[in-house]
Amino acid sequence: MNKDSIIGLVLIALIIFGFGWYQTKQFEKQAAVQAQIDSAARIEALQRMALDSLAVLREGEAAVQTAENSQTQNTNIYKDDSLGVAAAAEESLVTLRNEKIEVVLTTKGAQPYSVNVLGYKAYGGDPLMLVKPRWSEYGISVYTGEYINTKDFNFQLVESSDSVAVMRLVFADGGYIQQRYTLPQDSYMVYNELSFNGMQNNIPRNVSMFDIDWNLKIPRLEKGYKNEKQYSKIEVYCPGDKKPEVVGKGGRDGSKRYDSKLEWIDFNQQFFSAILTSEAGFANGEVGLAFAQENDADGRLMSCSAKLREDISLQNGVAKYDYEFYFGPNDYYELRSYDRKYEKTITIGGNVIGLITRFVIIPSFKWLSTKISNYGIIILIMTVLIKLVISPLTMKSYMSSAKMNAIKPEIDKLNEKFPKASSDQKEAMKKQQAQMELYKRAGINPAGGCLPMLLTFPVLWAMFRFFPVSIELRQQPFLWAEDLSAYDSIWDFGFRFLGMDHLSLFALLMAATMWLYSWMTMPKSSDPQMAPMRFMSVWFMPIMMFFVCNSLSSGLSYYYLLSNLFMMVQNFIIKKWIIKPEKILAQIEASKGKPLPKSKWQQRLEAAQKMAEQQQKAAGRRR
Repeated sequence: MNKDSIIGLVLIALIIFGFGWYQTKQFEKQAAVQAQIDSAARIEALQRMALDSLAVLREGEAAVQTAENSQTQNTNIYKDDSLGVAAAAEESLVTLRNEKIEVVLTTKGAQPYSVNVLGYKAYGGDPLMLVKPRWSEYGISVYTGEYINTKDFNFQLVESSDSVAVMRLVFADGGYIQQRYTLPQDSYMVYNELSFNGMQNNIPRNVSMFDIDWNLKIPRLEKGYKNEKQYSKIEVYCPGDKKPEVVGKGGRDGSKRYDSKLEWIDFNQQFFSAILTSEAGFANGEVGLAFAQENDADGRLMSCSAKLREDISLQNGVAKYDYEFYFGPNDYYELRSYDRKYEKTITIGGNVIGLITRFVIIPSFKWLSTKISNYGIIILIMTVLIKLVISPLTMKSYMSSAKMNAIKPEIDKLNEKFPKASSDQKEAMKKQQAQMELYKRAGINPAGGCLPMLLTFPVLWAMFRFFPVSIELRQQPFLWAEDLSAYDSIWDFGFRFLGMDHLSLFALLMAATMWLYSWMTMPKSSDPQMAPMRFMSVWFMPIMMFFVCNSLSSGLSYYYLLSNLFMMVQNFIIKKWIIKPEKILAQIEASKGKPLPKSKWQQRLEAAQKMAEQQQKAAGRRR
C-alpha cells in the first residue's frame, strides 16, 4: 500500500468519525429540546385538568345555588305562600281497594294515579291496568286571585282508609279545596266530592266558572290491534238524549265541542270504560282522542282528553260538586245497574237490531252462561236455538231453492227453445212468460223465498254486532282459539299480504262452508243471465266474508260456520225426504195443456209485456 492510499484511508476514517460525533451531538440537543416540549405539554395538560376540575366545581356550586334559588322562587311564584309550599311538597300515594278494583290516588293534584281492574287480565297475562301509573292527568283550573290548576300542587292527606281518601289544598287564610274519594264495596264506581270551603276571600265574586281537565292514555289490552281500535272510542251523553254520541267512530281520531250541558263522558276501550259523570251536569265541554300506532313503544292504544266547564257559585264561601268515576268492564247488566244509560256505550245496534240484541241475544247468552262454562258450547246451543226459531221463515226459501233445482231440466229446455233471449227483447219476454208458467205448474213462487230470508237478516246482523263487544267471550278459549273475542291465528305471516298478517282458521272454515252451501243450492243453469248471480253467491260472497272476518272475533266466525253447517243439514233433509224432483216433474207434465189461474202479479207482468210490445210496434211504424 503506497503513501497516498494510506493518507486517503486516514482522511476517510477521520471524516466518518467526525460525522458520527456531530450527529450524536445534534441528536442529544434535539432530545433535550423534545424533552422540554413534552414537559411543557404535560404541564399544560395538568393546568387544563386543574382548570376543568375548577370549572366542574364551580358548575356544581352554581347548580346547587340554582336549585336553592329555584326552590326559593318556587315558593314565591304564587301570590299565596301556602300554594308555593304545596307545590314544593313531596308526593305520596294512597290506595282504595275492594273486590273489583284497586284505585291508587296521588296527593299531587288529589287525582287518580293508577287503576287495576281485578278479576281481569290484559292480553299476555299481566294485571289489567286500565289506568297505568301517571297515565292520567286530572286537574281543576280556577281563578283564586291568580290562575291555578290543582294538578300542580300536593294536597294534604287528612283521611285515609281502604274505602275513603280525603285530601286538601289549604290556602294561607284557612280556606281550602278538598277532594273526597269514596269506593263502596262490590262496585266499580268511585264517588268523588269536590268542595271549595271558606274560599270567599280567594275566589272573586265575578268568577262564575272553573274547568276540569282530564287527559288519559288508554293502554292496549287485547290481542288484535285492528279489532281493539275499531271498537274503541269516546262517547258523550247529554241529558235527554236516547243514546250517547260517538267521537272517533270506527278507529278514527276525532274531537268535538259541546256548548250545551253534558252528563257524562266515556273513554271507551273495546271491553272497558273510564267514565266521568257530573251529578248536576257539566255546563259545556270539549273532548278529543288520537289513536297510537300499532307498534307504539309504550303500548298505548289511544290518548283521550276532556276539558269540561262547571258553573261556580259560592254560598258563604262554600260550593260542592258530586262526580262519579266508573272504572270497569263494558258488561251490559253491570253498566245498566247504575241507571245512567251507561249500557248504551255497548255497540249492539239501533232500532230493530238493538231490540233483538238487548231482549233476545244478551239475556239468552247470559242465562246459558250460568248453566254452562264452555262458551264454545254456548254458541253452538244459541246457534241451534236461533235457527229453530227462524226456521218457519227460512223453510220457504229452502223449499223454493230445492224446487228450482228440481225443475232444472225444464229450465234448460226453455234456454234451448229461446237461444236469442239475451239479445232479443221480444224473445226474452216470451221466455220469461214461459218460465212463469213453468213456475206456476211446479208450484214455485220466485219471490216467495226472498222475503222470509230478508226477515232473518236482522238476526244475522245482531249477532255480527254482538260478538266483537261481548266481554263474556273475552279470553275464553275453545278448541284452537285462545280467545273467542279475538281472531284465532293458525299462521302469523310476519308481513302483510292483501291487508292481512295472519290466517284465521275459523274464518277460513266459515268461508269454505259458505262456498259449499252456495255451490250445492245455487241452481246450475246455462242461462247467461244467471251467471253473474251464481258468481256472486258462490265465489264473491265467501271470499268477501273471509276477508271481513279474518281479523274479527273468532266466536263470530265460529257462529257463522255453525250456521252454514245447520243450513246444509236442513237443505239435505229437504232434498232427501221432503222435495222429490220426480214428483215435481210429474206435476208439471200432468198440468200441461190445462189452463192455469193467473195471479195478480202474473196479470201485471203480462200487462207490462203487452205494453212493451205495443211500444215496440209504435216505434217500428215511426221509423
